[in-house]
Amino acid sequence: MAVSSKDTGILCGQLVEDARRGVFKPVYLLMGEEPFYPDMVCDAIVGNCLQDYEKDFNETICYGQDVTAEQVITAARRFPMMAERQLVVVKDAQQLEGLDDLAVYCEDPLDSTVLVLLMRGASADKRKSLYKNIQKNGVVVESPAVRDYEIQNWIISYYASRGLSIEAPAAALLAESVGSVLSNIAVATDKLVRTLPEDCRQVRVEDIEKNVGFSRSFSVFELSRALSLRNSAAAIKIATNLGNSARFNMPMAVSALYTGFYRILKYSALLASNPRPSQEEKAEALQGVSPYFYREYDAAVRNYSLPRLMQIMSLLCEYDYQGKGGDGAALPPQKLIVELTLKILNA
Repeated sequence: MAVSSKDTGILCGQLVEDARRGVFKPVYLLMGEEPFYPDMVCDAIVGNCLQDYEKDFNETICYGQDVTAEQVITAARRFPMMAERQLVVVKDAQQLEGLDDLAVYCEDPLDSTVLVLLMRGASADKRKSLYKNIQKNGVVVESPAVRDYEIQNWIISYYASRGLSIEAPAAALLAESVGSVLSNIAVATDKLVRTLPEDCRQVRVEDIEKNVGFSRSFSVFELSRALSLRNSAAAIKIATNLGNSARFNMPMAVSALYTGFYRILKYSALLASNPRPSQEEKAEALQGVSPYFYREYDAAVRNYSLPRLMQIMSLLCEYDYQGKGGDGAALPPQKLIVELTLKILNA
């Protein structure tokens, strides 16, 4: 069964709270494509496992490329000195020589040692004893990458975990301006929170524009909306300004448009087979879309027939290739996005 970022977030929130209360497992395996959650748990353990005066003799933090499995086992089997426990952290553990040899220690780990294996952007082999022994005697955190279509909902959930609510358009704008790297979203949020009034709990589009420095007016989010509504004048104006932006990235723009039109295509197919779908069926076809935007998709399926949508999907694949330099990319990115916009409108 696939691990979701939501499940990972819940688990890691519990582990962070446990660390703050001084509750630890003897061994942790923190791994996955998205390093945000593994880093968060590792930082919580390091920050709470030992008192400052205990760290000199009881804290070992090393990197996989600098040590061997034998050295890690030797360190883990030591007993703490004038402390309740000792901490051994191996960062970039995927680079550890003889990594699988740690399975022997993890089969019967010391209660007085907290061993943390941190794999950033990598994962252990689930078929091997190391993974199975840690799963049995400790904790495994598997952090999957958050896909582009999941980012907006992740932001809404993340803000809720921090006691804030964020409007769906504001979440979409933040995702576009910062990208899909969760740590970057967290950093941008920290900066944003420091500028909000003390009693403010609602984040609006205006807050993102003011504090993140990214305007909604000329964003891929607004271009996608203008195209969905088949508003030619607005779409061309947005595409022109967007292409001239210093931060414009053609592959990222095409990816966002592809995600939007793929959803329109799925929704159109649903309506073709069932003209009056339930809210659950709509949610299934429009995964990652807030109900706030459903009306936009209702308009889009009226503006684009299924054959036109198939043609647009083909166009997006073609311009993704060109945007990445395919065939020498005869036009610069700022002209490619305008040309693509015109072709979509005329599809």
